[in-house]
Amino acid sequence: MSKVVCRVKRIGGGFGGKETRSAFFAAVAAVPAYILNRPVKLTLDRDVDMMISGQRHSFLGKYKVGFTNKGVVVALDLEIYNNGGNSLDLSQSILERAMYHSNNVYEIPNVRVSGSVCFTNYPSNTAFRGFGGPQGMLVAENWIQRIAMEVKKSPEEIREMNFIGDGSILHYGQQIQGCTLHRLWDELKKSCNFLKIRSEVDEFNLHNRWKKRGIAMVPTKFGISFTTKFMNQAGALVQVYTDGTVLVTHGGVEMGQGLHTKVAQIAASAFEIPLTSVFISETSTDKVPNASPTAASASSDMYGAAVLDACNQIKSRMEPIASMKQHTSFKELVNTCYCERIDLSAHGFHIIPDIGFDWTTGKGHPYRYFTYGAAFSEVEIDTLTGDFHTRAADVILDLGFSINPAIDVGQIEGAFVQGMGWVALEELKWGDEAHKWIQPGFLFTSGPGNYKIPSVNDVPFKFKVSLLKDAPNDKAIHSSKAVGEPPFFLASSVFFAIKDAIIGARAESGFHGWFPLDNPATPERIRMACADDFTAPFAKSDFRPKLSV
Repeated sequence: MSKVVCRVKRIGGGFGGKETRSAFFAAVAAVPAYILNRPVKLTLDRDVDMMISGQRHSFLGKYKVGFTNKGVVVALDLEIYNNGGNSLDLSQSILERAMYHSNNVYEIPNVRVSGSVCFTNYPSNTAFRGFGGPQGMLVAENWIQRIAMEVKKSPEEIREMNFIGDGSILHYGQQIQGCTLHRLWDELKKSCNFLKIRSEVDEFNLHNRWKKRGIAMVPTKFGISFTTKFMNQAGALVQVYTDGTVLVTHGGVEMGQGLHTKVAQIAASAFEIPLTSVFISETSTDKVPNASPTAASASSDMYGAAVLDACNQIKSRMEPIASMKQHTSFKELVNTCYCERIDLSAHGFHIIPDIGFDWTTGKGHPYRYFTYGAAFSEVEIDTLTGDFHTRAADVILDLGFSINPAIDVGQIEGAFVQGMGWVALEELKWGDEAHKWIQPGFLFTSGPGNYKIPSVNDVPFKFKVSLLKDAPNDKAIHSSKAVGEPPFFLASSVFFAIKDAIIGARAESGFHGWFPLDNPATPERIRMACADDFTAPFAKSDFRPKLSV
């Protein structure tokens, strides 16, 4: 490994898929590069790429939930399964995070969770933004809504009465500290004017047969750290030059998430110099070796802390000269230090402390802290076609003291819209034995022509994003919090708003009570769930839809 240097300036959006799957294609390209002794570039067609490189894991959840007549949860017995495909890849770690997040934000005194990776004849599935956490939380929100229907209360009431708080002990033994969930929830209710919108939606549904609206508020809690302990380490190299500029190299990869910008801000702040005086070099294995994947939303925390460590080492060496206070600029100080033969280069290192989990006991402290958030969504569905649009979305996250609010708000907006694709748009269609003319396991939806990703038309008409104020986080760099993956699950508020609208449609046909709705909530699934005479075989015999031209 010391003879191979890997360099990367930046890459396109990662979202987990590049964490392991690129290795196969790199190996394929390496063979002819070695034999021919010349550079080799390998570019896949989009449909081939989608067919062979794996997808987000599909999950199946089977649960038993005990609760009081008021809706207070007292017990959960959960079995979850994920579709690993034909090799293990990261499926076990993804399953583990789903198990950790299977309570979402709820206090449950008695919990038993078991999980299994299923070996199937699909291409090996892999990491995707959230890494199993969203799947585990979506199962939780399903049984929360089911409880609400049983006790005839709103899901929001059931959620709120079961919230965790400071001092709560999670099902894997970690104690909650610095919980801002209640503040977030209360601020969101005021921001979206929930009770007023609820009344307006009910009034709209009363006067419209074929259009229905629905709303939902959903919370989230996302654990920050790699659940594989040894990966929670980061290195950086900081070099100060005699013209007063600073060169920073770290082990993280810039993939549009603004990592280089935040790291540069940290260095500039440490030396009290303009941001323009800091340059981030390409990520390179001969500068910072043995780097962990740029993943788990923790890169700004880890590499920012490693850079700060290096900066502080240099500053401590410069301190005797700086204390003389004879310098009018950083450049002058650096030149004096250089003339005094002071080392102006340092390697920084950081590990995330106080984490670990023992699978033999099922107890531990897998996460350094949690990023909390909540979202409100309002949708309108067409009950005859299953089409829907998101009328409004209001999202709030606790990101501590954000290092760069502009970047973080962009991350939240992108995560929410990407999450809408997961819950309502993007569906994989595979061939099977029934199609003799085509290979079993063939992916029909293998390109943008027949695999629907969110577009500008799917962005909520009214889209509001805000950050919780006055909520410092003493467990990360500059009191900030991680942002990459936590907002993704909040798009499930769109899913449950769709389900709320379907409940209104079903009620007109005389259907009340629980019904399943798998994600993604595609137009086909929405249409079939509306349960009128066209779609429900057991619809009331005295009901006839009144069609008007």
